[in-house]
Amino acid sequence: MKLLAIESSCDETAAAIVEDGRHVLSSVIYSQVEEHRQYGGVVPEIASRRHTEQIIAVTQKALDDAGQTLQSVDGIAVTYAPGLIGAVLVGVNFAKGLALSTGKPLIPVHHIRGHIAANYLAHPDLEPPFLCLVVSGGHSHLIEVLDYTKFRIIGRTRDDAAGEAFDKAARAMGFPYPGGVFLDQAAQKGDPSAYALPRPRVEGSPYDFSFSGLKTAVVNLLHNAAQKGETVRVDDLAASFQHAVVEILSSRFLAAAEEFGYQKLVIAGGVSANSGLRGTLEAACKKRGYALYQPPLPLCGDNAAMIGAQGYYEFLAGHTAGLDLNGVASLPIDA
Repeated sequence: MKLLAIESSCDETAAAIVEDGRHVLSSVIYSQVEEHRQYGGVVPEIASRRHTEQIIAVTQKALDDAGQTLQSVDGIAVTYAPGLIGAVLVGVNFAKGLALSTGKPLIPVHHIRGHIAANYLAHPDLEPPFLCLVVSGGHSHLIEVLDYTKFRIIGRTRDDAAGEAFDKAARAMGFPYPGGVFLDQAAQKGDPSAYALPRPRVEGSPYDFSFSGLKTAVVNLLHNAAQKGETVRVDDLAASFQHAVVEILSSRFLAAAEEFGYQKLVIAGGVSANSGLRGTLEAACKKRGYALYQPPLPLCGDNAAMIGAQGYYEFLAGHTAGLDLNGVASLPIDA
């Protein structure tokens, strides 16, 4: 089964052709990063306009690269939640038009389910159940993946997501947008024990996350140093911050795996590209005899191939939509 998949939840306009949920026949991404960089973050109105301008060309290239046509694909999968609502609606309405004009089934896909499914493209042997840590700019979740379309959340962020904290801390340190990758590069040259930073916890919720206080600690440290005329060793601060985030994420993840009896662990989302997180979990899982699945770097960020992968399993489960499908800005993965 070949699906045309469309993703437009933030600042990447993406389309892909995916076969049987496991094989990528084409994947095209138009990134708006350079344009948004001058503003220090994504401007929703600009993102929506660029999606509108690029989505036809991106989709046509995905079809051409795969040697397919709208008539030869078997369905249209699209991200419908969560995301920047204006951006999401561009993709949803475009996909609805394609489904109406071709008579192909329309398959709504939850963006975070798609991030998890990116691992199916990279690891043909990966099947549920497993425990997944989803870490991205807008989400930090610990999720039991009970089946391809059945999920249970056991932990989530109460404030900032890990990726959001990375970007905000990076901006305070003077790195350009998107700051997470630049902070990671700096951290590899610094001393992770140079600065003492907090490890916030949520009382009574051992698997929930809170990164707002950690981010604020970095901002306050920088402001205090500036007021006193002191020099901050940015590489060391980046390393200390990254070490704190990774310790928080990995400790909760591994503790949940032990309590709930999982030896098959998966990470997903943009922050799964972070070198500190990958290295820490690789070493910890090897020590414990756990199997760790990680998406390759090109599949960590937003892309349409992951939407096509999850779309296949949504279709098999009978999850299709009519022309009344709407975009949703915020929606739990288990809704």
